[in-house]
Amino acid sequence: MNTLKVGDKVADFTSKDQDGNAVSLADYKGKKLIVFFYPKASTPGCTAEACNLRDNYKELQAEGYELLGVSADSEKRQSNFKNKYEFPFPLLADEDHTILNIFGVWGTKKFMGKVYDGIHRKTFLIDEAGVVTKVIDKVKTKDHAAQILE
Repeated sequence: MNTLKVGDKVADFTSKDQDGNAVSLADYKGKKLIVFFYPKASTPGCTAEACNLRDNYKELQAEGYELLGVSADSEKRQSNFKNKYEFPFPLLADEDHTILNIFGVWGTKKFMGKVYDGIHRKTFLIDEAGVVTKVIDKVKTKDHAAQILE
């Protein structure tokens, strides 16, 4: 797993959002962007994290940030997740792992003695030029916006 670090330029990507619309990194050129990766839509930790970002969305926008959530879930699963919790930001369905691999968040995980490949919960702050300015490795799901804004 070769995770992007502060100072790295993010390679352009295009993926489908929960409604099947194409979303590219280039769409956010000139804007600050938060890209948060979560293992699976509608699971307790991922729901807590995304709802915390939703509840603090205005504060994040006031700091100039746009948000993108990314997991390997299908468009339908992302759509159900977004609609159920009324998220004001797009959720990308990265089923082919293109974005996961660009950011280096897909890799070996351990949970309850099992070893498997999956998404590492990480968040990247990206500046107007597409360069990583902050990486949050240890995401606090219930207080994630505060980690971003500190």
